[in-house]
Amino acid sequence: MIRKPFTCLLLLLTGIVYAHAQDATHKHLPIIDVHVHAMKVNPAFAMDACPWFLSSMPGSDPNQPPPSFLNTDCAMPLHTAKSDKEFQDSLMATMKRLNIAIIASGDPTIIRNWQQAAAPGRVIPAIGISSSKDMTVVAFTDSLSSGFYKVMGEVAPQYQGMSPSDTSLDAYFAAAEKLNIPVGIHMGTGGNGMANITAPKYRASMGNPLLLEDLLARHPKLKVWVMHAGYPMIDNMIALMGANAYVYVDVAGMIWSYPLAEVNDYIKRLVQAGFEKRIMYGTDLMIWPKLLETSLGVIENASCLSDDQKRDILFNNAVRFFRLDESKYK
Repeated sequence: MIRKPFTCLLLLLTGIVYAHAQDATHKHLPIIDVHVHAMKVNPAFAMDACPWFLSSMPGSDPNQPPPSFLNTDCAMPLHTAKSDKEFQDSLMATMKRLNIAIIASGDPTIIRNWQQAAAPGRVIPAIGISSSKDMTVVAFTDSLSSGFYKVMGEVAPQYQGMSPSDTSLDAYFAAAEKLNIPVGIHMGTGGNGMANITAPKYRASMGNPLLLEDLLARHPKLKVWVMHAGYPMIDNMIALMGANAYVYVDVAGMIWSYPLAEVNDYIKRLVQAGFEKRIMYGTDLMIWPKLLETSLGVIENASCLSDDQKRDILFNNAVRFFRLDESKYK
């Protein structure tokens, strides 16, 4: 049998594309966004952003201002919300229309507001840390034990120049393991010139997925998903997943920031390597309400993915990873 080459065409007709599979009389197939940031909108720092803004990274000069983190020069930029209410109203409307549930970390007041505004079970709270300075182990354990937080994440030691297997974080992971709480860990790039702009301690080398091995060995019952799929270290990501059956990935952040062809190739490699059941959809949603539809369009319009694979990435894999009752979302 001659097999067709595994290729993937990303359709980009007007900049932001998302085709709704259902009409207004039918409920949309459920979607779970595993990577959402609940944060207050600061109008002073809110700026529009171009999707796939890292398609060009020309660099800079140490004698000049650092490179801009976001590109705003495009035909259809993503517009920021101007207030917390505007963002919440837009997010809730999109979640209802597209039948979306989210894993949200960040400001607990914002998360509670979202929970009150959304349908029951549609906003699942997560608690994250970057280092042991964020909170004590006792306070962290109490927060998990309270029942409010269902997920540990985003854990982001890379921004502190630390490995996720650093022993200073071990007691936090031990608490999650004991309480059967799934964990999301930032692994991968932070954008163009991150160490020059906002995070001087940031180290690209600390985004190597294989740095998780010691952590996973110490906590064999810990269920971990690698945020940003360890981009761009695909070979190491594949090696880690092959050795550790409880490791999943999300494609958040990279899905709307890096060149479409690059994003597509990365997802394709994961699927080719046999991990289509362990890829989860995520946005890294912050202050741009339309980021949801932008990111969804990448998955929905990827010709290399079958309908079943798209449903796995958008819903089924997250249901399995987070041990959710899928009937509540259908």
